[in-house]
Amino acid sequence: MDHSAPELTVLMPCLNEAQTIGVCIRKARACIDRLGLNAEIVIADNGSTDGSQAIAEREGARVVAVPERGYGAALYHGALGSRGRYIIMGDADDSYDFSRLDPFVEKLREGNDLVMGNRFRGSIAEGAMPWKNRYIGNPALSFVGRLFFRCPVADFHCGIRGFSRAAFDRMDLQTTGCPRTHLPAARPGRSGCGNPRVRRVGVARREATRPIAFGRSLVDALRR
Repeated sequence: MDHSAPELTVLMPCLNEAQTIGVCIRKARACIDRLGLNAEIVIADNGSTDGSQAIAEREGARVVAVPERGYGAALYHGALGSRGRYIIMGDADDSYDFSRLDPFVEKLREGNDLVMGNRFRGSIAEGAMPWKNRYIGNPALSFVGRLFFRCPVADFHCGIRGFSRAAFDRMDLQTTGCPRTHLPAARPGRSGCGNPRVRRVGVARREATRPIAFGRSLVDALRR
């Protein structure tokens, strides 16, 4: 075991997030310092043209350039480039509070393979989720995920989750868009991943400070 490697990687996908990437990194750093973690912050940049990369580096994060376009591709290659024993991934639009990663770290240290955020167990600010996503799309697609992948996840599309690097390495992740971000939730319930341990933690979802740069529409969620 490499004892110099960080225990945790905080991973954020980035495409033109100059307005919010700095505050997200500062929140993550505050949590790391408060918990006394040996951790790194990795920004998986998908070709930003607004200077996001320079902001991230100035805030002390490590930037991994991902030329393959797509939200899932950014997260996948960012995870490949991470050095932590555990990985917590979250959107860089300041819709999730990176200063409150405590429950994810706690559940990962207990030996769980996947720790999923659950906005319905936490809180959803007014305007943070369209009604059709909240009451139709998310519940329906989460049910499909539980049915076909035997994974006890109630909020498949939550934008923050944690998993062990060992579990990630066992998964055969594919596709370049939003579906690849769901595969860490789906794959543990399929063959080849053993008998995974999955836990859920409540998280708060606030309205994004800026429009989402990556395409994550229903079409993107359903395509291969």
